[in-house]
Amino acid sequence: MADNGRHADSGFGEGDSTNTLWRAFKRLFHAEGDQSLRAQLEEVINEHEGEASGALTGDLSPIERQMLRNLLHFSEHDADDVAIPRSEIVAIPASASWAEVVEAFAEHGHSRMPVYGETLDAIKGMIHIKDVFPLLARSAPPPEDWTTLMRQPLYVPQSRGALDVLADMRAQRIHLAVVIDEYTGTDGIITIEDLVEEIVGSIEDEHDDAPEELLVAIDAGMWDADARAELDDVAERIDPRLAEVEEAVDTLGGLAFVLAGQVPEVGAVLDHESGWKIEVTDGDERRVTRLRLHPPVEELESEAE
Repeated sequence: MADNGRHADSGFGEGDSTNTLWRAFKRLFHAEGDQSLRAQLEEVINEHEGEASGALTGDLSPIERQMLRNLLHFSEHDADDVAIPRSEIVAIPASASWAEVVEAFAEHGHSRMPVYGETLDAIKGMIHIKDVFPLLARSAPPPEDWTTLMRQPLYVPQSRGALDVLADMRAQRIHLAVVIDEYTGTDGIITIEDLVEEIVGSIEDEHDDAPEELLVAIDAGMWDADARAELDDVAERIDPRLAEVEEAVDTLGGLAFVLAGQVPEVGAVLDHESGWKIEVTDGDERRVTRLRLHPPVEELESEAE
């Protein structure tokens, strides 16, 4: 009789973890009015994760729980959050020769690349490898004007929601979007893979390089850094003061640009208010690629003592 009573109360059979999840989901229908459905669902996932012991058949795996969390917060992101930043865009000038177009695909391994006019702010379209490969496979003569092969990407403002961008891509069957800033300049690009990765995590294939370390500690408290290093990671690993920036920048390269007021030249040493010095060790006239962080003098003195 005791067993029958327990089964009737839970609505399920054996299994404390299952009962816990069921009780949590029942709260969805009795939650306080000011709690959003998203918050309720995340609370259910967190409680189940915290109280479940062992991986029982039918339970959500850790990766499934993480994907659910990512999905719950996906709509909070806008285009600017998920875009490949301008400094990392691989694009082809419309003035390039056919041989240079083919070489760009061979070198970078992308299936689509933006095509721009005078500058990256004047994107005219995109070129798809599927439109290039048939000509190469058949040894056909190159087109007199290869830009006739261009297709049009989506153009979206920075504030466009990531979920809306995904819906636009599906509806229009276009898998590359150009993110436009408030001055109609190019802020970044988004591929459909970027959006999917926001939910499922990083997707790497056989053509992707092995992950590289963006922050490497070297002698005398210095750090060698890739300009793509996120300021959040810099704050966590090096010094939180380096991430205290009023401007909307997310990377060390962006911080260097803000401190210099322009794209700094290779060899430039920029002073940060925290005492850190940021030396530009590699780059070109359009972007910074590598930096070296020199610690504040007082830190060196304390280490010497």
